[in-house]
Amino acid sequence: MRSTITCDMEGVIETMNEGAEKIFGYKKEELIGKKRVSLFSPGEIVLQNVGGWLETAVKDGEYKGETYFLNKKGEKINAKIRITPTFRNGKDNPQTGYCGVTEVIDKEVDVPIKFSTKLIKGLAITRMPFTSASLLPIGAVGAYFAGVGDGLFSIPLFVLTFFGILIAHLAINVFNDYFDYKDGTDDANTEYFQQISGGSRAIELGLISLNGTFKLAVILTLIALAIGAYIFLNVNPLNSKYVLQILLSGLLLGYFYTARPLRLVARRGLGELSIFLSFGPLLTLGTGFAIFNGDFANSEHFVNCMLIGIPMGILTTNILLINEFPDMKSDAMTGKNHLVVTFGKKISSWIYLFFLILAVSSSFYMYNKLNNVYLLIPTVFCLLFGLYIFRNILKNYESRSLVDSNWKTIGLQAIYCIIVLICLLF
Repeated sequence: MRSTITCDMEGVIETMNEGAEKIFGYKKEELIGKKRVSLFSPGEIVLQNVGGWLETAVKDGEYKGETYFLNKKGEKINAKIRITPTFRNGKDNPQTGYCGVTEVIDKEVDVPIKFSTKLIKGLAITRMPFTSASLLPIGAVGAYFAGVGDGLFSIPLFVLTFFGILIAHLAINVFNDYFDYKDGTDDANTEYFQQISGGSRAIELGLISLNGTFKLAVILTLIALAIGAYIFLNVNPLNSKYVLQILLSGLLLGYFYTARPLRLVARRGLGELSIFLSFGPLLTLGTGFAIFNGDFANSEHFVNCMLIGIPMGILTTNILLINEFPDMKSDAMTGKNHLVVTFGKKISSWIYLFFLILAVSSSFYMYNKLNNVYLLIPTVFCLLFGLYIFRNILKNYESRSLVDSNWKTIGLQAIYCIIVLICLLF
């Protein structure tokens, strides 16, 4: 018995034969256009092997090997596989997807999982690479104080703040995945871009259970609170109450971003506003209160740190906005009424430009207020690179080619923050 399944470049199933139905236990109407071929493989195998298999298939014309799959009942299926690239109108045209042929075998197949794969699994579950959105603004505040003069801030508290925010961000990521899965948002989403939108998909891939996701989120939150409590007890007493207020505000905004009853992401702009605050002025002001040796609220540094955070928060909001494009249909189905669901993709493209202009304007104001000529460099970079991305968004907001703009928007925020960090040192 043989299974033949074709999928697009994102892995969404396009066709399957009767053999596939018998082997895997799913009906065609359950999967075609709705699920991805990763559904059949254990998550660790997907992380470790599938990318290499597909690369070999494209390079050599086919990949042949042995692996095991899981059917609808969760039963193991030992199999030989053959993967080939597919082309809509011949091999001279761009690739459109893959064809996988599976043959069940009696031989017991074992796929050893490397330690490096287990590390990648942890990164996938927590979406750790996306923590740059919170860590780089913290670094910018540290660079600001280092550039202004010696003795203004506590280096040990800066290090603790850095790791505390890292753990808190991971906790919020995991909570968001938990609530999105519970609300059915992930299950309904077939149009997300791999590695960019649609959450981590860790539960869907079987990397972690729904209950395990909740437990991990709680553990990470408790660790973040413990670090926050230590900072609270060791900061300048004039700053301690503000540290507590901002810490709790950030955690609550992150938790209720997807959690009911508030579910801020579903409230037509409140989700975007919460991201701006959490990854912008709240983050940079909170860092200032945590590490400054004097009365931060009544110093000139309070306003300066707020100004540093505003363009960074706006650029992070644009990351969220552009990642909402591929998720629009499924988000609308599950009541996740963010700006893209509310206004549609075309108008939201112009909202992206509006946010970009706000980021550039606030960055220019920061340059004037801080009287640092070097800060013109990230401001001009933000304008030029942002307009380049916007032009591509206008062309591709309805196509999968938008993924390039998704990646570049992440890069825009990260590179801008890094340039600002370097400039503030001077």
